[in-house]
Amino acid sequence: MKYNVSLIDERGEIAAMYKGVPQNDVGLRCDVMDNVTKSLGMRIAVRTMSPDVIVADEIGTFDDISAINYGICSGVKGIFTAHASSIDELILNENLNKLYNQKIIERLIFIKKMGKIKKVYELCQNIYKLVDENL
Repeated sequence: MKYNVSLIDERGEIAAMYKGVPQNDVGLRCDVMDNVTKSLGMRIAVRTMSPDVIVADEIGTFDDISAINYGICSGVKGIFTAHASSIDELILNENLNKLYNQKIIERLIFIKKMGKIKKVYELCQNIYKLVDENL
């Protein structure tokens, strides 16, 4: 793998850290920050860890969106999850709506309860791809 990844695992749900060691396989080039807010963790990662990609789950607050914008403006790509079952539902969240309308989202994926991809929306063709074919 050629990407440095910073995983901001606010509640320890992804990496399952134990004594500073992730119990789930998150990859060799993945720095994990847990027990820190997503917004603070993203800003710290950008300033100190030189990530190529930041990963965080369940974004949606004003501070989360502000930190994502900070990362994007610093040249860092991101993979984020949020709760919404459709574009219409996503834009009802004032903060996610701002992120959506800034046209920095490359792809949204909505997943049905059975894990099947419902739709993939290509929103912005001029954004670099987060993951290339070599991964």
